Amino acid sequence: MLLVALVLVGGSGYAVWTNLDSLTGLTSPLASKDFPGPGGDQVDVEIPQGATGQAMGEALYEAGVVASVSAFSTAFEANPDSVLIRPGTRTMLEEMSAEDAVALLVKNELVDLQVTIPEGYTVEQVVERAVQVTGLPAEDFEAALADPEKIGLPKQAKGKAEGWLYPDAYMAKPDATAAGLLSQMVGRTVRMLQEKNVDRSDWQTVLTKASLVEREGLHAEDKPKIARAIENRLADDMALQIDASVAYGAGKPGTELTRADTNNAKNRYNTYQHTGLPPGPIANPGEVAVDAVLNPAPGDWKFWVTVNLDTGETKFAEGFDEHQQYVAELREWEKANQ
Repeated sequence: MLLVALVLVGGSGYAVWTNLDSLTGLTSPLASKDFPGPGGDQVDVEIPQGATGQAMGEALYEAGVVASVSAFSTAFEANPDSVLIRPGTRTMLEEMSAEDAVALLVKNELVDLQVTIPEGYTVEQVVERAVQVTGLPAEDFEAALADPEKIGLPKQAKGKAEGWLYPDAYMAKPDATAAGLLSQMVGRTVRMLQEKNVDRSDWQTVLTKASLVEREGLHAEDKPKIARAIENRLADDMALQIDASVAYGAGKPGTELTRADTNNAKNRYNTYQHTGLPPGPIANPGEVAVDAVLNPAPGDWKFWVTVNLDTGETKFAEGFDEHQQYVAELREWEKANQ
């Protein structure tokens, strides 16, 4: 009798859900319902990096592509090629059958994606952004970077792409490759230097200086002044003492630098311990920073410091005593904004 009662309760529960569907139009995404297909209007759906079949089904269900997550999951597991589905934005159809939805995803026909690289990104950050947007494996980018000729790096780069990946927006087509994207970035940098009539022998030096200016200056109007201050220090054989360069060589954020870091002479990018420019660029500079290096502002500044870390306000000084006054201003700001 107990068994019969349980069966009846289960049956009544199913009946209640079924009747609720018919009366309200509500549908459980977990119910094994399926559209007959072939589908209607187009709709773009984003498949996240590392998404499981369940997560894909939920995204498609929310977009109205499949009738239920359960039906999609079943079709996903039944298709042996489903493991090849790459992340990215796909153009799907509303009300597709689950089987057809999986088959379309397997084709990996991605919508063109825009990879935007901000000024001042390092190579590591560029790769992270490209992997995130395109879904291409990080290993592909690492392999391309290890083959300088494949991505068009000039000999002046000495095999390192840092500084040569031009910050801009790039359209990644469905058949885009890591090497292809990096080649576009390098090509843009080369064209920019050529258009500005920079002598080929000066390319690496200009990019190195521009990368320092890029990481030190937040506002465009400050960059020509920073470029001039760098030139003035180099002319007097003064250490540049640029924290961004030390941090790059130490592999840590500039906000985490310690006295030990600035005292570490083993760090070739330590511009406290080594005079002159660092061995190469510390980031990928934009055109404004390059222009600042090619046309630095006239002045006798040798010091600069950002006195307000929120606004990026930077003050310049010719002498050390004046500079110390601005440093004290920064310390006051830091105390007030802890």
